[in-house]
Amino acid sequence: MATQAIFQTQWRTYRKVIERNYMFHREVYGLLHEILITEAPKPFRFLDIACGDAMGSATALNGTGISRYVGIDLSEQALALAKDTLKPLPCPVTLLQADFVKALVDWADSVDVAWIGMSLHHLETPAKGEVMRHVRRLLAPDGLFLIWEPTLKNGEDRDGWLDRFEYGSRQLWAELDASEWNAMLTHMRESDYPEPASVWHALGLDAGFRSAETVFVAPSELARVYRFRP
Repeated sequence: MATQAIFQTQWRTYRKVIERNYMFHREVYGLLHEILITEAPKPFRFLDIACGDAMGSATALNGTGISRYVGIDLSEQALALAKDTLKPLPCPVTLLQADFVKALVDWADSVDVAWIGMSLHHLETPAKGEVMRHVRRLLAPDGLFLIWEPTLKNGEDRDGWLDRFEYGSRQLWAELDASEWNAMLTHMRESDYPEPASVWHALGLDAGFRSAETVFVAPSELARVYRFRP
């Protein structure tokens, strides 16, 4: 019951962030939809890493050539929500409750598009690279790997990024009450490890991708979307 209560509190806060578009979810998932329409193989198998409730992905996948959806997340509660969210997709849906880092080590099925949003940055730099190597291994030759992750400015360190978020966002995130805001700040200071764009690119190239590109910079300049091709 305690775990369920914690999830519900965190989920309500995050849904508020999404609905107010504080992190530019609409722009990011709109871009994902456009890339899936114009660049993904047809049909395509989609791997949603750390899928959560899959609300953003479900929107992005609407009207695309998806032939199979697989989502991985550690939260049983989030996956229960995702099950309902993904019902409109015209394809088989598989949801796996697992730590995505461990799940990808033994992953054998090929996919055409892999996506991870706002989750890879919870890992230290070497572990980020290891995840990207596993994605490269399972991705089809004409596939796409897309990530949406916090990004340091040139010359900025982690503390500088966290301070920039805290002092630059509080007034803009006005719909969060003090307890919600403080809980988010605590989570970020404990768990967020952003990288500069140059490192995100290098991690992908070192993992074996032939190209690494920045395809979106959030107006806040706190996060970016990157595209990698095998």
